[in-house]
Amino acid sequence: MSEPFILRPVATSLLMLALLLAGVLSYRLLPVSALPEVNYPTIQVLTFQPGASPEVMASGVTAPLERQFGQMPGLNQMTSSSSNGASVITLQFTLQMSLDIAEQQVQAAINAAANLLPSDLPNPPIYNKVNPADTPVITLALTSDTVPLTRVEDLTDTRLAQKLSQLPGVGLVSISGGQRPAVRIQANGPALAAHGLTLEDVRTAVAAANVNLPKGSFDGPRQAYTLNANDQRLSSGDYAPLIIAYRDGAPLRLSDVAHVFDGAENVRQAAWAGTTPAVILNVQRQPGANVIAVVDSVRKLLPQLQATLPAQVKVTVLSDRTTTIRASVSDVQRDLMFSIALVVGVIFVFLRNAPATFIPSVAVPLSLVGTFAAMSLLGFSLNNLTLMALTIATGFVVDDAIVMIENISRYIEGGTRPLDAALKGSKQIGFTILSLTVSLIAVLIPLLFMGDVVGRLFREFAITLAVTILLSAVVSLTLTPMLCSRLLRRHPTEEDSRFERVVGGAFRGLVQRYDTALTWVLRHRALTLLMAAATLALTALLLVTIPKGFFPVQDTGVLQGISQAPPSISFPAMAERQQALARAVLEDPAVEGLSSFIGVDGTNLTQNSGRMLITLKPLSRRDASATEVIRRLQASLVGVPGISLSLSPVQDLTLDSRVSRTQYQYSLSSPDAAELDTWTGRLVEHLRTRPELTDVASDLQNGGLRLDVTLDRDTASRLGITPQDIDDALYDAFGQRQVSTIFTQLNQYRVVLEVLPALQRVDTALDNLYLRSSAGGPVPLGTLATVSRSQGPLTINRQGQFPVAIVSFNPGPDMSLSQAVAAFDGVRDRLRIPASVQTAFEGTARTFQDSLAHEGFLVLAAVVVVYIVLGVLYESYIHPLTILSTLPSACLGALLALRLCGMELGMIALIGIILLIGIVMKNAIMMIDFALEAERVEKKPALDAIHEACLLRFRPILMTTMASMLGAVPLALGGGIGSELRQPLGIAIIGGLMVSQLLTLFTTPVIYLGFDALAHRRRRP
Repeated sequence: MSEPFILRPVATSLLMLALLLAGVLSYRLLPVSALPEVNYPTIQVLTFQPGASPEVMASGVTAPLERQFGQMPGLNQMTSSSSNGASVITLQFTLQMSLDIAEQQVQAAINAAANLLPSDLPNPPIYNKVNPADTPVITLALTSDTVPLTRVEDLTDTRLAQKLSQLPGVGLVSISGGQRPAVRIQANGPALAAHGLTLEDVRTAVAAANVNLPKGSFDGPRQAYTLNANDQRLSSGDYAPLIIAYRDGAPLRLSDVAHVFDGAENVRQAAWAGTTPAVILNVQRQPGANVIAVVDSVRKLLPQLQATLPAQVKVTVLSDRTTTIRASVSDVQRDLMFSIALVVGVIFVFLRNAPATFIPSVAVPLSLVGTFAAMSLLGFSLNNLTLMALTIATGFVVDDAIVMIENISRYIEGGTRPLDAALKGSKQIGFTILSLTVSLIAVLIPLLFMGDVVGRLFREFAITLAVTILLSAVVSLTLTPMLCSRLLRRHPTEEDSRFERVVGGAFRGLVQRYDTALTWVLRHRALTLLMAAATLALTALLLVTIPKGFFPVQDTGVLQGISQAPPSISFPAMAERQQALARAVLEDPAVEGLSSFIGVDGTNLTQNSGRMLITLKPLSRRDASATEVIRRLQASLVGVPGISLSLSPVQDLTLDSRVSRTQYQYSLSSPDAAELDTWTGRLVEHLRTRPELTDVASDLQNGGLRLDVTLDRDTASRLGITPQDIDDALYDAFGQRQVSTIFTQLNQYRVVLEVLPALQRVDTALDNLYLRSSAGGPVPLGTLATVSRSQGPLTINRQGQFPVAIVSFNPGPDMSLSQAVAAFDGVRDRLRIPASVQTAFEGTARTFQDSLAHEGFLVLAAVVVVYIVLGVLYESYIHPLTILSTLPSACLGALLALRLCGMELGMIALIGIILLIGIVMKNAIMMIDFALEAERVEKKPALDAIHEACLLRFRPILMTTMASMLGAVPLALGGGIGSELRQPLGIAIIGGLMVSQLLTLFTTPVIYLGFDALAHRRRRP
């Protein structure tokens, strides 16, 4: 198959040049990302009703929407949280569902539920194509020393947020800080009552005095006029003189009975950049959108938008997720170049010939660069996994070229002309290269059929590696033999340099020692077989006992924090404690900056919780990893009284659909909320005693203070006062009720009604709140209602329309995720939680459980596929078993290396073990392929054939093994951003190759002879 390419060097060279150009051009078009863009289609639905309790939001808003959403096809999971004034529903769809189709279904469901929702909602439910568990890809802070924050927020909303939301890939642009401009009316209840008025009179008067309706036009014989009127009141100065009634012939103005001023729409929200009050702008991407493309588009537009702001408003980038992503990809690219250099160096040491070294040096970059063309056609990106595949491939792609060069060189050294040697050598080795390529690609087939997110994640890795291997075979069967025929010449021994003599002598001595050891092993086959069996047993033992994990925890340079104070805390007290946390965090030398915000706004669901996004200094400028910084901060934050801060490093891979205080989540769900509370408390109590777990917490918050207003229905009925009147009065007084809307060319602003702060005291609030009786006089609410204190939930959480509690946790110090999961299962079984309470791991922990259940199947599938392929190639049931006998030693080496380095067996390390199946198989194929040819063509006995095969193939086996090992060295030893993701792969491959190289050079020939004897015995009559 190589002959046409050897005889036509110009055509071969031009074809390879075309492949190189296609790869170079495609490289410039490839997008860059941290990982392949794989996310569940997720949509978040937000509904706000200021002043509504969690119970009102759950029953009046969340439940009607959930009933409609629950009927959508393709819905994978539905979770909701109802809190004071906010309802948040997160809809996660199956991977097969298009996000655009899901969006259409969500909009249709909202429309269907519209007639069941409260009529006084300030805004209808809004949805965003965003996963709430995703951290912002870029965070901006807008501050000013002279411009009020309400004006800053208005500028942010009208000039930045709208434009940024229009960019491709942007899922949500959220503004934190709650300083949206509004006209606030703080009424004096007793003063109104003295004039025979109530808050409802004020609400009605304000609503009637501010309208924005069509008025028509005049169309005369010659001119047309559009009617306009001063029917809108646009500022507090317009509302203060509003006449709400006449008393004794004199007008009673709003300013007589209320304090009217320009303020913020929601005074119970705040945000800071560090410790400076600010408006925080968080940009989140759509699920599946490229992070770098989104941030680049934001940064490109930002100078243009900033030019529209007043000079006194300062815009600062607080965090940028792409900084570490770019650094991580750059580090992998550096590792790739280093791997190529190491592989080429190994080839030179073994071949000791510049032309022979040049040939594979061309084959390696040609195969790698050509892969970029396929990646571009398939829509892949340059990310950590695809670049890791290319780095590992440097050791693979050179193997085929080495085998071809070594075989042709053997004929040239024997006196054959280079052209004839190339023709003869390529013909002899062509089937071996084909076998190596097919078997290596076969190893990757199971990765292509892995399900769920993990399968989608590694699909790019597997296909990239498979394409590289395939191109390597093409190059090795075309360009490599052609170059050999033109560049290689017989090199007389007497012309060897000192370096060549030293290395050549050392290698010949190594071959002689291997020959001696192999002869001894072949005489003691039983002992060797016993060693092989012991290797298999030890591998199985290690596989069962090694700690198992999922994905390594990455140091992305960003920490996410969730603060929590006692459920009864007030907003001013929460603001003070949040700032105390921020000051303590900023004292750490590894912290560069942070943003934080508090208040119920759809991201935060309760007043006693806050958010913090901490940006760390670059890795080169800090003395600790992200995990170490977290431990240090947690120790220092213990001294901040009355509040706690849970920290977790932001990860490039997000599998959760809800924000948690820790990395992993566990859910309990039951139709009976009381039963759920009981069992959640018991479970958390027992889990906190386990050393395998730390940071165990529940999201149940049932300790919020509540005032229960009990109506005397008989008295109210006698006075002609209805429950509707009472609810309206309470809402007017204490709910920051939005009673009117101001419309402008750029935005809409609210008029907010409440009573004076001095009247918002628990003990006297009802006595100072008046309602109008049927007789027309004002009646204090305290005369027909009593107030009692109790406790209630701050949030009502549901999953699949049933109450749910989420228990969050982290593995304990030096504990793996598998040990933490086992501890969870053990506590649950001992507690004997009833079947009515359904329990399950969520998000990343659930995906880990699923992957753990399929790990054995994945390895078995790879082995079975390889066996079938090898059986077809060799037309034998037995020889594939001989080749596969090399696998236990490779697995043993990988597992030992992971244990020695203190690493878990995670998905990345598992991929390394699967790749080892292909690498060590190549060594056995080279031995057995030659031995079979010697038996069939030269009629040699099996013992002589395999002995000769081992000696002749010793150099290419050693070369390919060293090339593969050195190709993985930069991954194993490299530091920098993202090294946590790369190291397990490199360590697994290096450890597996070291052990398998030592063992398989001896066990493979013995097993070959054993199977050969078994085959002869079966053929004997």
